[in-house]
Order: sequence, then C-alpha cells, then structure tokens
Amino acid sequence: MRAATANGKAIDLLKALAEPIRLEIIESLSTGEKCVCELMQETDLAQSKISFHLKVLKQAGVITDRQSGRWVYYKLDVRALKSLQNWIKKLRKGCLNEVSYCE
Repeated sequence: MRAATANGKAIDLLKALAEPIRLEIIESLSTGEKCVCELMQETDLAQSKISFHLKVLKQAGVITDRQSGRWVYYKLDVRALKSLQNWIKKLRKGCLNEVSYCE
C-alpha cells in the first residue's frame, strides 16, 4: 500500500480526474454546491451513474458532501485542488533545474 505522501495524494486525485464523466461533474460543481438532481439535469446522466462517480470523487477527496433533510449536496474540496496545484508547482519548479552532466 502506498504511503500517504504528497505524491500519493496526487496519484489518487489524478486517478479520480482521469474519467471524462467525473471531469464533467467537477466542471459542474465548479460553479457551486449542487444536489444529484441538479447534476442530472446539467450532465444528462442517470442518477445511478452520477452517484457512482460522486462516490469515487468523494473517496479521492476531490469533493465533500453535506446532508440537508433528505437531500445531499456536493461541492469541490478546495483543499484537494490546492494540494494538486502545489504538486504541479513542484513539478514545474523541478523543470527549471539545470542538467548535471555525466562524466
């Protein structure tokens, strides 16, 4: 099992983001908190399909949810997005390092 490192978190996030349907859901949630019925209308997907992908996104830490009465509302977890952004910045910074030549 992978250690809980920044790289491990990035891998989990990237796996969750590697599915076009999940990207569509994330883009929908980028405008704010939504319930499944709103996501169904915006994505034209069945409730069961959306629920499956929401579960994957939640397990990866990309989204959070809250219950209000009988409705569950989902939103992007800014901390996960920031974590991914920081990992990418680290990669970009490493690209600026000069090569060390072999002898």
